[in-house]
Amino acid sequence: MSPTSETAHGGRRLVIVESPAKAKTIKGYLGPGYVVEASVGHIRDLPSGAAEVPEKYTGEVRRLGVDVEHDFQPIYVVNADKKAQVRKLKELLAESDELFLATDEDREGEAIAWHLQEVLKPKVPVHRMVFHEITKDAIQQAVANPRELNKRMVDAQETRRILDRLYGYEVSPVLWKKVMRGLSAGRVQSVATRLVVERERERIAFRSAEYWDLTGTFATGRAGDPSDPSSLTARLATVDGKRVAQGRDFGADGRLKSESVLHLDEEKARALAASLADTSFAVRSVESKPYRRSPYAPFRTTTLQQEASRKLGFGAKATMQVAQKLYENGFITYMRTDSTVLSETAVAAARAQVTQLYGADYLPEKPRVYAGKVKNAQEAHEAIRPSGDRFRTPAETGLTGDQFKLYELIWKRTVASQMKDATGNSVTVKIAGTTADGRDAEFSASGKTITFHGFMKAYVEGADDPNAELDDRERRLPQVAQGDALTAEEITADGHATKPPARYTEASLVKELEEREIGRPSTYASIIGTILDRGYVFKKGTALVPSFLSFAVVNLLEKHFGRLVDYDFTARMEDDLDRIARGEAQAVPWLKRFYFGEGGSAGAGAAADAGNGDGDHLGGLKELVTDLGAIDAREISSFPVGNDIVLRVGRYGPYVERGEKDQDGHQRADVPEDLAPDELTVEYAEELLAKPSGDFELGVDPATGHQIVAKDGRYGPYVTEILPEDTPKTGKNAVKPRTASLFKSMTLDTVTLEDALRLMSLPRVVGTDPEGVEITAQNGRYGPYLKKGTDSRSLTDEEQLFSITLEEALAIYAQPKQRGRAAAKPPLKELGTDPVSERPVVVKDGRFGPYVTDGETNATLRTGDSVETITPERGFELLAEKRAKAPAKKTAKKAPAKKTAAKKTATKTAAKKTTAAKKTAAKKTATAGTATAKKTAAKKTAAQPE
Repeated sequence: MSPTSETAHGGRRLVIVESPAKAKTIKGYLGPGYVVEASVGHIRDLPSGAAEVPEKYTGEVRRLGVDVEHDFQPIYVVNADKKAQVRKLKELLAESDELFLATDEDREGEAIAWHLQEVLKPKVPVHRMVFHEITKDAIQQAVANPRELNKRMVDAQETRRILDRLYGYEVSPVLWKKVMRGLSAGRVQSVATRLVVERERERIAFRSAEYWDLTGTFATGRAGDPSDPSSLTARLATVDGKRVAQGRDFGADGRLKSESVLHLDEEKARALAASLADTSFAVRSVESKPYRRSPYAPFRTTTLQQEASRKLGFGAKATMQVAQKLYENGFITYMRTDSTVLSETAVAAARAQVTQLYGADYLPEKPRVYAGKVKNAQEAHEAIRPSGDRFRTPAETGLTGDQFKLYELIWKRTVASQMKDATGNSVTVKIAGTTADGRDAEFSASGKTITFHGFMKAYVEGADDPNAELDDRERRLPQVAQGDALTAEEITADGHATKPPARYTEASLVKELEEREIGRPSTYASIIGTILDRGYVFKKGTALVPSFLSFAVVNLLEKHFGRLVDYDFTARMEDDLDRIARGEAQAVPWLKRFYFGEGGSAGAGAAADAGNGDGDHLGGLKELVTDLGAIDAREISSFPVGNDIVLRVGRYGPYVERGEKDQDGHQRADVPEDLAPDELTVEYAEELLAKPSGDFELGVDPATGHQIVAKDGRYGPYVTEILPEDTPKTGKNAVKPRTASLFKSMTLDTVTLEDALRLMSLPRVVGTDPEGVEITAQNGRYGPYLKKGTDSRSLTDEEQLFSITLEEALAIYAQPKQRGRAAAKPPLKELGTDPVSERPVVVKDGRFGPYVTDGETNATLRTGDSVETITPERGFELLAEKRAKAPAKKTAKKAPAKKTAAKKTATKTAAKKTTAAKKTAAKKTATAGTATAKKTAAKKTAAQPE
């Protein structure tokens, strides 16, 4: 349906998009006759609490926001922070002749368009306007060729939303009761957490194996040059035809998987090296094969997140935030897509740039076509590519910082996808010699030469393994032939140890979720953000480390909600939701089976099916969350360490314990919250338990007769006095015990009674200044300082609190007080040059702890990061995430009015007419304007957790 001819001639059209930035860009392309306004993400959603539910709903409906007894009817409410914007949209619609709903073309965008139509109740023609890029041609084509609202897509999105609400609102309270308040469960977030926890379990169970091999450097006897090296390095492959064991030959238990390989220990390896010291070597064989590598497919959402992580150090969330800005400002196509397909326009643009930038030799005869790899891909979009029918080179965009880097990555990948294969040769050389005791030893070396770089001229994909060799890396070997004699310059014995499986990074977790077909690729960034925010996972460098809390949560879910965190079950749910989207299944019967069990109401076996049964993958969630008697909260949160030591997850954090509370021999010690679970060994647990804990009686204060004790508190070690039992603790006569924190140089097991009495004597009166104002020395949150009235001055160390004299204090106060920041401290660590800002990055110590900075952007280290272990990549990632959070624009302050009473009167009289004229128009925009400017389209995804 195209716009009506009446509207086309002087009519007014309202176009509603999702974000203000997108509205601004599109308005420039449409011109007069069009009003473009943003919904600012969702305007309506399920209620976030019972207070938002209309009074007519009671019972379970108020709690869930879904009427499960009446076909799972959702209760939608206009978000409190969107009411002003909805008012504005209604006012604009009342003055319009047509309405264009131009939200994103995916399930969620379709649902937002439907909600807009339901809330605004337009009486004018309504059109669904869709586009995949924000360019002038794309927008004008979209407005000229609208379509109808796709109700099937809306139904599919509604079903997802209701499912996620039932899952989260029914399972999360179980976590509150059995583990800790404030936790949450989700259809995808819980499974993602389980993946991270399972990988850590594998690391805990892992047993390292030691193995040795030999490396030889062999010379050809020729001078050599870059194309024909004079020597090569080869590794021992076989002894008497038996292959030498490598890391892949050992299992996670540290044992050999097969006895058919030769396991060398240090003694055998060194003896073998010695027996080859005087051996003559010769080339046994040279095998050459053609090498060919095809270009990578254009980016889709997940591959962009993975590559931005590897190459730019961006987290998934930061990548999507930067990509959102690029899309809204017309630089790239829509960034939430499962597709690797390029339009004919994009292929033509890419091929034109290949010829222009690299020459016709790099252009294949026919355009390359990439098949989709994602099952049930829902988006109809193209791959992520530069927008327009001619791609702007990165230099032509005028972009800077993170946006420039990400655009360049997308541009290179797109252009490279339409280039020729890289070709060359791979060579394997085998070298033979005989040991002193007559054994045959064969060494092997492999090389690669690239004769035509093809697409690699433009782009080479990164690798998750930092030790992996990239595709464009050449390894040249000498030009040798079978039978050529070689001289062993050096043969060394090398020791190795097998390593536990690597922890997930954001990039590898995204890849794992997609390969298992869990969740939707467009939501992975928000899912990872959720499990980080909930404290289920923290970062060490780029690695995702599960907290002990997540072990307790996953333990409960696996034992009592096994189906809900089963990988295949979650993938099958995704299939079912896609079947509903295609019209092959009905939403209400499916939701009934999921919630009530087979037959639509809870019955025998329904809970088992949803829990750990072997029946249909849709069991009864309701019955499962109702009967919680079998869940032992203490057992769920307890994990044996060894030597009768148990790790427990308590309300205030993890701790280790031996024995039962209030029993003889009972021991307990807190565990650092940033400790990786695989680092909690029996030895470390014993060390924690051996540390002093509890109250240390230091003696009696001779002045008061009160017992003085040292304790380890929530905010660190401190000393205090024990007051008599009859001391009033409340009311106007209440007496508080004297308390003081230990100095940094003191510990609980070394502090003395004398130290404690000195500490509790603070603050100390140093003296009075010439005006009679008292000067005191005090210890505060940010260290020792002097105080005179309201004037405070820092001291350099804690001992000065007792040693500083009045003369020294007056000398300090005689100096002008330093304003602003103190002198810069030297950096704690240097991390190298940031790939985005190209500035040196260092770690510094700030008022609120250590932080990374490149001189422009500062980012505080997170839980799990430390100055000692932080890597350059992690530092760059923290800065990238901070840059991606664009600061809110501050409203300029008005200059203070310096007017006389006469001027005020004159101005007030003159302004009355202007004020009356402007009041109506200003009222329409002022209320919504501030809220609108602060929102971004990113809220759309955040509002729909999985």
